[in-house]
Amino acid sequence: MRTEYSGDGLSESELAPTPLQHVRQWLTDAQARQAERGDVVEPTALSVATVDADGRPNVRTVLMRFLDARGPGFVTDLGSAKSTEILATGGVAASLTWPAMYRAVRFRGRAVPIGRDEIAEYFVTRPWGSRISAWASDQSRAVADRAALVAAYERYAALYPDTGAPDDVPVPDGWGGWRIDCDEVELWAGRRDRLHDRLVFTRVADGDLDTAAAWTVHRRQP
Repeated sequence: MRTEYSGDGLSESELAPTPLQHVRQWLTDAQARQAERGDVVEPTALSVATVDADGRPNVRTVLMRFLDARGPGFVTDLGSAKSTEILATGGVAASLTWPAMYRAVRFRGRAVPIGRDEIAEYFVTRPWGSRISAWASDQSRAVADRAALVAAYERYAALYPDTGAPDDVPVPDGWGGWRIDCDEVELWAGRRDRLHDRLVFTRVADGDLDTAAAWTVHRRQP
């Protein structure tokens, strides 16, 4: 099965002055489209790629919980496979993909830990059940069966009952997050006949994702 990509593409004249501004605009567009048409499920779904100790790539999908001038960020168990691989190499790549809009964003750079205060501030916004899951799951480790996972959940649910208070479940010590300090941000826009547009912001100087002078832009062939 083949699908013709009938997107509007992306020209240099349409590009925002900084990577952050353009990514934010595209994310806003994706969220609005999901609200209107329902065909951009989980607009913040972020595929994160790392490399293991044997040099083999590893990819999984998380939710992008942070996006500011410092880069996109996600939360995870700090003992998970992704965290272990990040700690070993420091390198990380990630992508946001919205097939219904024929758009994608690719981030490449190094991972830096998200501060504990930011993690705690985010953690209290999670539903109670999601906070309990952060305790119950030893992420990426083997488990005997689903019953064992559910039993762990029930054990922590009894330990930290839902009182309706934002602090009724503490942040697990081994739970945190990573932010991508980007050196490259690519904007991909699908077009007909596979002549897609790929405009790439590449770091050339110090500065964050909202510092225009820190980036140069070039077009890549599809």
